[in-house]
Amino acid sequence: MYEFGLLNWIILSSYAVGSIILGFYLNRRVQTAEHYYLGDRTTPWWAIGLSVMATYTSAFTFLGAPAWAYTEGFSVIFIHINYPIAVFIVISVFIPFFYNSGVASIFEYLERRFGRSSRLVMSSIFLLGNIIYSGIILYTTALVIEFITGTDVVTAITVVSVIAMTYTLLGGISAVIWTDVAQTVILLSGAAIVLFLLIVDLPLPLSETLLSLKSEGRLNPFEFSLSPDKVATVWTGVIAMSIYHVVVYGVNQMMIQRTLVAKTIGDAKKAYTMMGYAAFFIFTLLFSLGIFLYAFFEGASFDNTNTIMLEFVKLASVPGLMGLIAVAIVAAAMSSLDSSLNSMATVTNIDFYQQYFKKDGSPQHYLRAARIFTVVWGLFVIGPAILFTSSDGSVLETLSKIGSFFVGSKLSMYFLGFYSKHTTERGLLLGVAAGFLTLLYVEYFMNIAWPWYCAIGGFVSVTVGWISSIAIDGYQSQYHVCTVRGQRRLFEENGLPLKENGWYILPGKVDSKSYGLIIFFFLCILCLYIFYKLI
Repeated sequence: MYEFGLLNWIILSSYAVGSIILGFYLNRRVQTAEHYYLGDRTTPWWAIGLSVMATYTSAFTFLGAPAWAYTEGFSVIFIHINYPIAVFIVISVFIPFFYNSGVASIFEYLERRFGRSSRLVMSSIFLLGNIIYSGIILYTTALVIEFITGTDVVTAITVVSVIAMTYTLLGGISAVIWTDVAQTVILLSGAAIVLFLLIVDLPLPLSETLLSLKSEGRLNPFEFSLSPDKVATVWTGVIAMSIYHVVVYGVNQMMIQRTLVAKTIGDAKKAYTMMGYAAFFIFTLLFSLGIFLYAFFEGASFDNTNTIMLEFVKLASVPGLMGLIAVAIVAAAMSSLDSSLNSMATVTNIDFYQQYFKKDGSPQHYLRAARIFTVVWGLFVIGPAILFTSSDGSVLETLSKIGSFFVGSKLSMYFLGFYSKHTTERGLLLGVAAGFLTLLYVEYFMNIAWPWYCAIGGFVSVTVGWISSIAIDGYQSQYHVCTVRGQRRLFEENGLPLKENGWYILPGKVDSKSYGLIIFFFLCILCLYIFYKLI
């Protein structure tokens, strides 16, 4: 067992206590259920942006990304190079729909567009996916605590869950966002320090190390293979994973709920745009750790590659560094777990409890209910976390693969909702079922890489949903008001302004500032090409 030491314990304990104190401080601002879901709409856009970054760039990323690059090389960068494209689409189409609606749950849109059943189905899918998601987050954190302190895995999982649950139920979404801000700074600082120490301690000079890695094919980001079973290729990154991340950021309650906290729609879009630009640098940093760890350990095999960064930190023996890395990973875990718990409590309260059990409660009653649901989910996700302790692959890849089973159905529901004239609820649900069954067949009987699951599931769901709608309910006479064209008609008929403070309110309209994301996407590819050629 690694000797954690008093200094490291002080660092880790201070962070845990500080998070709970922040929750108590923000508790006084939470007077109603709406405050719990959406805060008081005074949160600055940059804080929301950092919170978005922290939620998806979490503990499984901090451990899993280096582990993935360690085994696969730098080609995995293309899996995450597509954020500018995804964010471009999300801020142009998705955010205006949800922000203008004034709701806390994005699944209410589905009821307005199609009916109650579609809302129930998607809310259930969200809760199921988040149970798995939260379980993996807790698992990655338990890995760290067990590795550095010898603490029993179940105990570690329970303690982390209880701490995150405590400050979340006290401060609501405001506590989630402001703890995420601190967690982002800690996470990136920890990664940068490890990278610096790693480069200093390489067996060979940096230039020779890079040449050696290039000769082994570890630095080539451009994998043009057309084989459908290869995970990390240019095609999976630019096509399949662009679709995947549109869904992750566009119809994910955890992500979108932050934009609903913003003061204006412009602030909501700026917060997302921040992630569109930052993601490339964040994942380049984390994947670079995996590449240099491969050079440092000379490609040695590990029983669990998710601990390779911890192995290096242990060898570095820098006072307080293990405490900082432990805080970085625990903070990253909590940044995702608190978001998950808050969003699950929100969806459970709004989409289930208020809809089917208590329709006439007071704001204070629903606040109490939201806090109870936070506790329930906080305790419930401990079970899946324990089940994941038997996993020895990259947790980042594991989570992405599991998530890919659900994104196709989400894509079809909202794509058809936004753009289809003739899709009805009965046809839509048949399409979702067909898409999911298709993915089960692909998983068990075909050799196709998981990044394509979203595209395959989405295509089948959209096609079957559209055809079934026409077959069952016939052609519709006009676009629904909750479609892009329906919104355009609504704005024209009522003389509503298209912009607010220079940002489009109307869904489907592209802000001039957003084109910078597309330019940045191509610049990222150009930079990778130049880097590889100049080594």
